[in-house]
Amino acid sequence: MNGDVRARTARLRGRLAAAAARCGAGPGGASPYLLDGCLAVAAAAIAVWAVAYDNKGWPAWVYLLVLAAAAPLPWRRRAPFTVWLVVGLLSLVQSIVAHSVAPQIPLHGVLSTYTVADRGRDWQRWLILAILVPANILGTRSPNGMLFSLLTSVGSFIVGSLVRELRRRAREAADRAHQTGMRAAADAARAVAEERARIAREMHDILAHAVSLMVIQAEAGPLVVRSDPDRAIRTFDTIADSGRDAMVQLRRVLGVLKEEGAGRELAPQPTLAELAALVERVRASGLRVELAPGEPGPAVAPDVQAAAYRIVQEALTNVVKHSAGGAAVVRVGRLGGALEVVVSDDGRGVPVAAGAVASGWSGGRGLVGIRERAAACGGRAEAGPGPDGRGFVVRARFPLGAQRL
Repeated sequence: MNGDVRARTARLRGRLAAAAARCGAGPGGASPYLLDGCLAVAAAAIAVWAVAYDNKGWPAWVYLLVLAAAAPLPWRRRAPFTVWLVVGLLSLVQSIVAHSVAPQIPLHGVLSTYTVADRGRDWQRWLILAILVPANILGTRSPNGMLFSLLTSVGSFIVGSLVRELRRRAREAADRAHQTGMRAAADAARAVAEERARIAREMHDILAHAVSLMVIQAEAGPLVVRSDPDRAIRTFDTIADSGRDAMVQLRRVLGVLKEEGAGRELAPQPTLAELAALVERVRASGLRVELAPGEPGPAVAPDVQAAAYRIVQEALTNVVKHSAGGAAVVRVGRLGGALEVVVSDDGRGVPVAAGAVASGWSGGRGLVGIRERAAACGGRAEAGPGPDGRGFVVRARFPLGAQRL
Protein backbone atom coordinates (compact mmCIF):
# COMPACT_ATOMS: atom_id res chain seq x y z
CA MET A 1 0.00 0.00 0.00
CA ASN A 2 2.82 2.41 0.90
CA GLY A 3 4.50 1.85 -2.48
CA ASP A 4 1.26 2.54 -4.36
CA VAL A 5 0.71 5.82 -2.53
CA ARG A 6 4.28 6.92 -3.14
CA ALA A 7 3.97 6.04 -6.83
CA ARG A 8 0.74 8.02 -7.13
CA THR A 9 2.35 10.96 -5.32
CA ALA A 10 5.36 10.84 -7.67
CA ARG A 11 3.08 10.80 -10.72
CA LEU A 12 1.12 13.74 -9.30
CA ARG A 13 4.32 15.70 -8.72
CA GLY A 14 5.41 14.95 -12.29
CA ARG A 15 2.12 16.20 -13.69
CA LEU A 16 2.29 19.36 -11.56
CA ALA A 17 5.85 20.05 -12.68
CA ALA A 18 4.90 19.53 -16.31
CA ALA A 19 1.91 21.84 -15.90
CA ALA A 20 4.10 24.48 -14.30
CA ALA A 21 6.59 24.18 -17.15
CA ARG A 22 3.80 24.64 -19.67
CA CYS A 23 2.32 27.70 -17.98
CA GLY A 24 4.13 29.96 -20.42
CA ALA A 25 3.91 27.66 -23.42
CA GLY A 26 1.43 27.79 -26.21
CA PRO A 27 -0.89 25.06 -27.51
CA GLY A 28 0.81 21.71 -27.88
CA GLY A 29 3.71 22.86 -25.70
CA ALA A 30 5.10 25.27 -28.34
CA SER A 31 7.77 27.77 -27.34
CA PRO A 32 6.23 31.00 -25.96
CA TYR A 33 8.69 33.04 -28.03
CA LEU A 34 7.54 31.29 -31.22
CA LEU A 35 3.89 31.89 -30.41
CA ASP A 36 4.40 35.51 -29.40
CA GLY A 37 6.61 36.05 -32.46
CA CYS A 38 3.71 34.91 -34.62
CA LEU A 39 1.39 37.28 -32.76
CA ALA A 40 3.86 40.13 -33.28
CA VAL A 41 3.94 39.40 -37.02
CA ALA A 42 0.12 39.36 -37.11
CA ALA A 43 -0.09 42.66 -35.19
CA ALA A 44 2.50 44.26 -37.47
CA ALA A 45 0.67 43.04 -40.56
CA ILE A 46 -2.61 44.54 -39.34
CA ALA A 47 -0.91 47.85 -38.53
CA VAL A 48 0.88 48.03 -41.90
CA TRP A 49 -2.34 47.17 -43.74
CA ALA A 50 -4.12 49.98 -41.85
CA VAL A 51 -1.45 52.49 -42.95
CA ALA A 52 -1.58 51.32 -46.56
CA TYR A 53 -5.40 51.28 -46.60
CA ASP A 54 -5.53 54.91 -45.44
CA ASN A 55 -4.56 56.05 -48.98
CA LYS A 56 -2.81 59.20 -47.77
CA GLY A 57 0.63 58.31 -48.97
CA TRP A 58 2.24 58.14 -45.55
CA PRO A 59 6.05 58.27 -45.49
CA ALA A 60 8.20 55.26 -44.62
CA TRP A 61 8.82 56.39 -41.04
CA VAL A 62 5.09 55.86 -40.27
CA TYR A 63 5.41 52.26 -41.41
CA LEU A 64 8.48 51.87 -39.19
CA LEU A 65 6.59 53.41 -36.29
CA VAL A 66 3.70 50.94 -36.47
CA LEU A 67 6.17 48.07 -36.92
CA ALA A 68 8.13 49.21 -33.86
CA ALA A 69 4.93 49.25 -31.78
CA ALA A 70 4.38 45.53 -32.49
CA ALA A 71 8.03 44.47 -32.24
CA PRO A 72 8.25 44.05 -28.39
CA LEU A 73 5.47 41.42 -28.25
CA PRO A 74 7.82 38.36 -28.22
CA TRP A 75 9.06 39.51 -24.78
CA ARG A 76 5.65 40.25 -23.28
CA ARG A 77 5.72 37.27 -20.87
CA ARG A 78 9.21 37.98 -19.54
CA ALA A 79 8.78 41.74 -19.04
CA PRO A 80 5.05 42.49 -19.32
CA PHE A 81 5.10 45.99 -17.85
CA THR A 82 8.11 47.14 -19.89
CA VAL A 83 6.55 45.82 -23.08
CA TRP A 84 3.31 47.60 -22.23
CA LEU A 85 5.17 50.89 -21.68
CA VAL A 86 7.03 50.64 -25.01
CA VAL A 87 3.90 49.64 -26.94
CA GLY A 88 1.87 52.35 -25.23
CA LEU A 89 4.38 55.15 -25.88
CA LEU A 90 4.77 54.22 -29.56
CA SER A 91 1.00 53.90 -29.96
CA LEU A 92 0.59 57.35 -28.36
CA VAL A 93 3.06 58.87 -30.82
CA GLN A 94 1.23 57.16 -33.69
CA SER A 95 -2.13 58.48 -32.41
CA ILE A 96 -0.76 62.03 -32.31
CA VAL A 97 1.02 62.20 -35.67
CA ALA A 98 -1.11 59.75 -37.67
CA HIS A 99 -4.37 59.16 -35.86
CA SER A 100 -6.24 57.97 -38.94
CA VAL A 101 -3.96 54.93 -39.47
CA ALA A 102 -4.74 53.37 -36.08
CA PRO A 103 -6.55 50.01 -36.62
CA GLN A 104 -9.94 49.49 -35.05
CA ILE A 105 -8.51 46.72 -32.83
CA PRO A 106 -4.82 47.34 -32.05
CA LEU A 107 -3.69 43.77 -31.45
CA HIS A 108 -0.34 44.79 -29.89
CA GLY A 109 -2.11 47.05 -27.36
CA VAL A 110 -4.69 44.40 -26.48
CA LEU A 111 -2.04 41.73 -25.95
CA SER A 112 0.27 43.91 -23.85
CA THR A 113 -2.60 45.03 -21.60
CA TYR A 114 -3.85 41.45 -21.22
CA THR A 115 -0.35 40.24 -20.28
CA VAL A 116 0.15 42.85 -17.55
CA ALA A 117 -3.27 42.06 -16.10
CA ASP A 118 -2.38 38.35 -16.11
CA ARG A 119 1.28 38.32 -15.10
CA GLY A 120 2.17 41.76 -13.79
CA ARG A 121 2.53 42.84 -10.18
CA ASP A 122 -0.48 44.28 -8.41
CA TRP A 123 0.76 47.87 -8.52
CA GLN A 124 1.49 47.54 -12.23
CA ARG A 125 -1.97 46.20 -12.96
CA TRP A 126 -3.78 48.99 -11.15
CA LEU A 127 -1.45 51.62 -12.60
CA ILE A 128 -2.17 50.69 -16.22
CA LEU A 129 -5.90 50.60 -15.46
CA ALA A 130 -5.65 54.10 -13.98
CA ILE A 131 -3.88 55.23 -17.15
CA LEU A 132 -6.04 53.43 -19.70
CA VAL A 133 -9.45 54.67 -18.57
CA PRO A 134 -8.76 58.45 -18.73
CA ALA A 135 -6.55 57.99 -21.81
CA ASN A 136 -9.37 56.33 -23.74
CA ILE A 137 -11.89 58.88 -22.57
CA LEU A 138 -9.77 61.91 -23.42
CA GLY A 139 -7.95 60.54 -26.44
CA THR A 140 -10.96 59.76 -28.64
CA ARG A 141 -12.94 62.18 -30.82
CA SER A 142 -16.44 60.66 -30.54
CA PRO A 143 -18.59 58.94 -27.91
CA ASN A 144 -18.76 55.79 -30.03
CA GLY A 145 -14.99 55.73 -30.42
CA MET A 146 -14.55 56.28 -26.67
CA LEU A 147 -16.90 53.42 -25.85
CA PHE A 148 -15.19 51.09 -28.32
CA SER A 149 -11.74 51.98 -27.00
CA LEU A 150 -12.84 51.38 -23.42
CA LEU A 151 -14.33 48.02 -24.33
CA THR A 152 -11.13 47.01 -26.10
CA SER A 153 -8.62 48.10 -23.46
CA VAL A 154 -10.59 47.52 -20.26
CA GLY A 155 -12.02 44.30 -21.70
CA SER A 156 -8.53 42.91 -22.31
CA PHE A 157 -7.61 43.92 -18.75
CA ILE A 158 -10.64 42.05 -17.38
CA VAL A 159 -9.87 38.93 -19.41
CA GLY A 160 -6.27 38.98 -18.19
CA SER A 161 -7.44 39.35 -14.58
CA LEU A 162 -9.79 36.37 -14.97
CA VAL A 163 -6.96 34.23 -16.35
CA ARG A 164 -4.77 35.37 -13.44
CA GLU A 165 -7.41 34.24 -10.97
CA LEU A 166 -7.76 30.89 -12.72
CA ARG A 167 -3.99 30.40 -12.49
CA ARG A 168 -4.05 31.20 -8.78
CA ARG A 169 -6.83 28.71 -8.12
CA ALA A 170 -5.01 26.07 -10.17
CA ARG A 171 -1.88 26.59 -8.05
CA GLU A 172 -3.88 26.31 -4.85
CA ALA A 173 -5.52 23.12 -6.09
CA ALA A 174 -2.11 21.73 -7.02
CA ASP A 175 -0.75 22.62 -3.57
CA ARG A 176 -3.72 20.95 -1.89
CA ALA A 177 -3.24 17.85 -4.03
CA HIS A 178 0.45 17.79 -3.15
CA GLN A 179 -0.29 18.12 0.57
CA THR A 180 -2.94 15.42 0.33
CA GLY A 181 -0.45 13.11 -1.36
CA MET A 182 2.16 13.81 1.30
CA ARG A 183 -0.35 13.14 4.10
CA ALA A 184 -1.47 9.93 2.39
CA ALA A 185 2.15 8.79 2.08
CA ALA A 186 2.80 9.63 5.75
CA ASP A 187 -0.35 7.79 6.85
CA ALA A 188 0.63 4.78 4.76
CA ALA A 189 4.14 4.78 6.22
CA ARG A 190 2.73 5.01 9.74
CA ALA A 191 0.31 2.16 9.04
CA VAL A 192 3.17 0.02 7.71
CA ALA A 193 5.26 0.77 10.81
CA GLU A 194 2.37 -0.14 13.10
CA GLU A 195 1.74 -3.35 11.19
CA ARG A 196 5.41 -4.28 11.37
CA ALA A 197 5.41 -3.65 15.11
CA ARG A 198 2.30 -5.83 15.50
CA ILE A 199 3.86 -8.64 13.47
CA ALA A 200 7.09 -8.34 15.49
CA ARG A 201 5.14 -8.69 18.74
CA GLU A 202 3.20 -11.68 17.42
CA MET A 203 6.33 -13.45 16.20
CA HIS A 204 8.17 -12.73 19.43
CA ASP A 205 5.34 -14.20 21.50
CA ILE A 206 4.97 -17.25 19.28
CA LEU A 207 8.64 -18.07 18.87
CA ALA A 208 9.74 -17.22 22.40
CA HIS A 209 7.02 -19.40 23.90
CA ALA A 210 7.41 -22.34 21.54
CA VAL A 211 11.21 -22.37 21.44
CA SER A 212 11.53 -22.03 25.22
CA LEU A 213 9.27 -25.03 25.82
CA MET A 214 11.00 -27.06 23.12
CA VAL A 215 14.49 -26.32 24.50
CA ILE A 216 13.49 -27.24 28.04
CA GLN A 217 11.80 -30.46 26.90
CA ALA A 218 14.72 -31.35 24.62
CA GLU A 219 17.14 -30.93 27.53
CA ALA A 220 14.99 -33.05 29.81
CA GLY A 221 14.30 -35.83 27.28
CA PRO A 222 17.74 -37.51 27.26
CA LEU A 223 17.79 -37.59 31.07
CA VAL A 224 14.72 -39.80 31.31
CA VAL A 225 14.86 -41.71 28.03
CA ARG A 226 16.26 -44.81 29.80
CA SER A 227 14.92 -44.45 33.31
CA ASP A 228 11.37 -43.46 32.31
CA PRO A 229 10.69 -44.18 28.61
CA ASP A 230 7.01 -43.24 28.86
CA ARG A 231 7.89 -39.79 30.20
CA ALA A 232 10.48 -39.40 27.47
CA ILE A 233 7.84 -40.21 24.86
CA ARG A 234 5.50 -37.62 26.38
CA THR A 235 8.35 -35.11 26.38
CA PHE A 236 9.07 -35.58 22.71
CA ASP A 237 5.35 -35.47 21.92
CA THR A 238 5.20 -32.12 23.71
CA ILE A 239 8.09 -30.85 21.60
CA ALA A 240 6.29 -31.89 18.43
CA ASP A 241 3.00 -30.34 19.60
CA SER A 242 4.75 -27.07 20.46
CA GLY A 243 6.41 -26.99 17.05
CA ARG A 244 3.19 -27.69 15.19
CA ASP A 245 1.31 -25.05 17.19
CA ALA A 246 4.05 -22.51 16.46
CA MET A 247 3.88 -23.32 12.75
CA VAL A 248 0.11 -22.83 12.67
CA GLN A 249 0.38 -19.47 14.42
CA LEU A 250 3.28 -18.33 12.24
CA ARG A 251 1.30 -19.15 9.09
CA ARG A 252 -1.52 -17.01 10.44
CA VAL A 253 0.76 -14.05 11.22
CA LEU A 254 2.81 -14.24 8.02
CA GLY A 255 -0.28 -14.67 5.87
CA VAL A 256 -0.71 -10.90 5.82
CA LEU A 257 2.70 -10.57 4.12
CA LYS A 258 1.77 -12.69 1.12
CA GLU A 259 1.33 -11.13 -2.28
CA GLU A 260 -2.02 -9.65 -3.06
CA GLY A 261 -4.38 -12.24 -4.47
CA ALA A 262 -2.54 -15.20 -2.95
CA GLY A 263 -4.56 -17.52 -0.76
CA ARG A 264 -4.04 -16.95 2.93
CA GLU A 265 -3.90 -19.73 5.46
CA LEU A 266 -5.38 -17.75 8.31
CA ALA A 267 -6.61 -19.10 11.61
CA PRO A 268 -8.80 -17.19 14.05
CA GLN A 269 -7.11 -15.05 16.67
CA PRO A 270 -6.51 -16.90 19.94
CA THR A 271 -9.28 -16.61 22.54
CA LEU A 272 -9.60 -17.06 26.28
CA ALA A 273 -11.07 -20.52 25.67
CA GLU A 274 -7.62 -21.65 24.48
CA LEU A 275 -5.89 -20.75 27.75
CA ALA A 276 -6.42 -24.29 29.09
CA ALA A 277 -4.50 -25.79 26.14
CA LEU A 278 -1.75 -23.21 26.62
CA VAL A 279 -1.44 -24.09 30.30
CA GLU A 280 -1.24 -27.80 29.47
CA ARG A 281 1.67 -27.22 27.10
CA VAL A 282 3.51 -25.21 29.74
CA ARG A 283 2.87 -27.90 32.36
CA ALA A 284 4.60 -30.39 30.09
CA SER A 285 7.81 -28.42 30.62
CA GLY A 286 7.71 -29.28 34.31
CA LEU A 287 6.30 -26.01 35.63
CA ARG A 288 3.27 -26.40 37.88
CA VAL A 289 0.69 -24.01 36.49
CA GLU A 290 -2.67 -23.38 38.12
CA LEU A 291 -5.44 -21.85 36.05
CA ALA A 292 -7.56 -20.18 38.71
CA PRO A 293 -11.29 -20.33 38.06
CA GLY A 294 -12.70 -17.07 36.82
CA GLU A 295 -15.62 -15.94 34.75
CA PRO A 296 -14.68 -13.30 32.19
CA GLY A 297 -18.33 -12.79 31.41
CA PRO A 298 -20.02 -12.37 28.04
CA ALA A 299 -19.23 -9.93 25.24
CA VAL A 300 -15.46 -9.80 25.59
CA ALA A 301 -14.21 -8.27 22.34
CA PRO A 302 -12.04 -10.54 20.13
CA ASP A 303 -9.10 -8.12 20.26
CA VAL A 304 -9.21 -8.10 24.06
CA GLN A 305 -9.32 -11.91 24.17
CA ALA A 306 -6.34 -12.16 21.78
CA ALA A 307 -4.36 -9.61 23.81
CA ALA A 308 -5.14 -11.39 27.11
CA TYR A 309 -4.08 -14.73 25.62
CA ARG A 310 -0.78 -13.30 24.37
CA ILE A 311 -0.05 -11.61 27.70
CA VAL A 312 -0.56 -14.89 29.55
CA GLN A 313 1.60 -16.68 26.98
CA GLU A 314 4.42 -14.15 27.32
CA ALA A 315 4.23 -14.09 31.11
CA LEU A 316 4.41 -17.91 31.35
CA THR A 317 7.30 -17.94 28.86
CA ASN A 318 9.18 -15.50 31.09
CA VAL A 319 8.48 -17.71 34.11
CA VAL A 320 9.91 -20.74 32.32
CA LYS A 321 12.97 -18.88 31.05
CA HIS A 322 13.89 -16.52 33.87
CA SER A 323 12.15 -17.10 37.18
CA ALA A 324 13.72 -20.41 38.30
CA GLY A 325 10.40 -21.00 40.02
CA GLY A 326 8.42 -24.18 40.26
CA ALA A 327 4.84 -22.91 40.13
CA ALA A 328 2.74 -20.20 38.56
CA VAL A 329 -0.87 -19.07 38.90
CA VAL A 330 -2.96 -17.66 36.05
CA ARG A 331 -6.13 -15.80 36.86
CA VAL A 332 -8.40 -14.25 34.23
CA GLY A 333 -11.73 -12.80 35.28
CA ARG A 334 -14.01 -9.82 35.36
CA LEU A 335 -13.29 -7.21 38.00
CA GLY A 336 -15.93 -4.50 38.01
CA GLY A 337 -16.20 -3.19 34.47
CA ALA A 338 -12.84 -4.57 33.39
CA LEU A 339 -11.20 -7.86 32.47
CA GLU A 340 -8.22 -8.52 34.72
CA VAL A 341 -5.36 -10.84 33.80
CA VAL A 342 -2.87 -11.82 36.52
CA VAL A 343 0.09 -14.17 36.17
CA SER A 344 2.24 -14.72 39.26
CA ASP A 345 5.06 -17.13 40.09
CA ASP A 346 7.13 -18.22 43.08
CA GLY A 347 10.53 -17.65 41.45
CA ARG A 348 13.41 -15.55 42.60
CA GLY A 349 11.75 -12.30 41.54
CA VAL A 350 13.72 -9.07 41.18
CA PRO A 351 15.04 -6.57 43.68
CA VAL A 352 12.42 -4.04 44.71
CA ALA A 353 14.58 -1.15 43.51
CA ALA A 354 14.75 -2.71 40.05
CA GLY A 355 11.08 -3.61 39.93
CA ALA A 356 8.73 -1.89 37.57
CA VAL A 357 5.82 0.16 38.82
CA ALA A 358 2.54 0.77 37.03
CA SER A 359 2.76 1.82 33.40
CA GLY A 360 6.21 3.29 33.76
CA TRP A 361 8.06 -0.02 34.00
CA SER A 362 10.34 -1.13 31.24
CA GLY A 363 12.16 -4.30 30.40
CA GLY A 364 12.87 -6.70 27.58
CA ARG A 365 10.95 -7.01 24.37
CA GLY A 366 8.41 -9.30 26.01
CA LEU A 367 7.51 -6.88 28.79
CA VAL A 368 7.31 -4.00 26.34
CA GLY A 369 5.00 -6.11 24.16
CA ILE A 370 2.73 -6.78 27.15
CA ARG A 371 2.39 -3.08 27.82
CA GLU A 372 1.76 -2.28 24.15
CA ARG A 373 -0.88 -4.98 23.80
CA ALA A 374 -2.77 -3.68 26.81
CA ALA A 375 -2.54 -0.08 25.62
CA ALA A 376 -3.76 -1.04 22.14
CA CYS A 377 -7.02 -2.27 23.68
CA GLY A 378 -7.43 0.78 25.92
CA GLY A 379 -6.07 -0.96 29.00
CA ARG A 380 -2.89 -0.84 31.03
CA ALA A 381 -0.39 -3.35 32.35
CA GLU A 382 1.77 -3.55 35.46
CA ALA A 383 4.66 -5.84 36.27
CA GLY A 384 6.93 -6.15 39.23
CA PRO A 385 7.99 -8.21 42.24
CA GLY A 386 5.39 -10.13 44.19
CA PRO A 387 4.55 -9.66 47.89
CA ASP A 388 7.66 -9.15 50.02
CA GLY A 389 9.78 -9.28 46.88
CA ARG A 390 9.07 -12.98 46.25
CA GLY A 391 8.28 -14.07 42.72
CA PHE A 392 7.07 -11.82 39.91
CA VAL A 393 3.58 -10.61 39.02
CA VAL A 394 2.23 -9.45 35.68
CA ARG A 395 -1.17 -7.75 35.84
CA ALA A 396 -3.20 -6.28 32.97
CA ARG A 397 -6.65 -4.69 32.97
CA PHE A 398 -8.84 -4.18 29.93
CA PRO A 399 -12.00 -1.99 30.03
CA LEU A 400 -15.11 -3.74 28.82
CA GLY A 401 -18.37 -2.59 27.34
CA ALA A 402 -19.12 1.12 27.51
CA GLN A 403 -15.90 1.82 29.40
CA ARG A 404 -13.93 1.20 26.18
CA LEU A 405 -15.64 4.14 24.46
